[in-house]
Amino acid sequence: MAGNFVQPKLIVHGGAGSSLHGGKSIESVRRSLYEIVEPIYALLLEGVSAHEAVVQGCQMLEDNPRFNAGTGSVLQSDGQIRMSAALMAGKTQRFSGVINVSRVQHPIELAQFLQNSDDRVLSDFGAAELLRELKLPVYNPMTNLRLQEWIREREHNFEDDAAGVVAEPELLTTSEPRRGTIGVVVLDREGNLAAGTSTGGKGFERIGRVSDSAMPAGNYANPHAAVSCTGIGEDIIDECLAARIVVRVTDGMSLEQAMQRSFAEAQQNRRDFGAIAIDATGAIAWGKTSQVLLAAYHDGNQLGDTLEWTGEALTSFAA
Repeated sequence: MAGNFVQPKLIVHGGAGSSLHGGKSIESVRRSLYEIVEPIYALLLEGVSAHEAVVQGCQMLEDNPRFNAGTGSVLQSDGQIRMSAALMAGKTQRFSGVINVSRVQHPIELAQFLQNSDDRVLSDFGAAELLRELKLPVYNPMTNLRLQEWIREREHNFEDDAAGVVAEPELLTTSEPRRGTIGVVVLDREGNLAAGTSTGGKGFERIGRVSDSAMPAGNYANPHAAVSCTGIGEDIIDECLAARIVVRVTDGMSLEQAMQRSFAEAQQNRRDFGAIAIDATGAIAWGKTSQVLLAAYHDGNQLGDTLEWTGEALTSFAA
């Protein structure tokens, strides 16, 4: 504590799935994540609110074509991009989001606008109309790497069940599953929590498939804890993962206990996902059942990341 302020905390993720390809890829992803964490943490030290920091962090991740959200989103089986995003402010316990929106640079920006709306979750047509109302420019988030990935999969009749979480040329020659989503969880100087999540989906899926990212299952916050999830959306929905963790903290569990129990259950149910979280005390936690979780954080003293964390279906914890 310093005066009436608390030490801000921040954790972000860029997806979960199978192992990254060697040290070069790890360092490249680490640099991309740190380039988000450092400036957003500086804003938190200046007094930016939790939900504003979450939105700005998500926008920066959406702008990085390496990650499956905004620019660089994967394509559904018909070759179209449909993105989803959600924002939840812990102080007000307001959830807002958009589902299967296209032709927008920052889906999280639409979710932010809906925070103060009577109708706080919009699907494709409603989100498109909101885009026009806000007079946001039409934007094509498709990149050549994602297009080539889709063309390759079409030639093989979409044998893979998901696209690559990280867009890199060498990954176009592999068939390893990786689950892509970006997320930001924040505790600000006022002690307020917020969480945001954005995704292009899993890629190659049935037309119109909806992810967990614009549901409380994948993104949830209240005054006690905030969580953003990544991985197989259907698994996250079946576990109602984000809300489950937050409710357990609200009911008296420590964040560490809530994560450990939730991921032990997930392992028993053979789920494939990861999650990042912060509670009102400033504790930071992350967990995964997948091989790798692409996350980085600032604990108030230093930067850290989970890229080489080898925990098997376990959680890790930073006070």
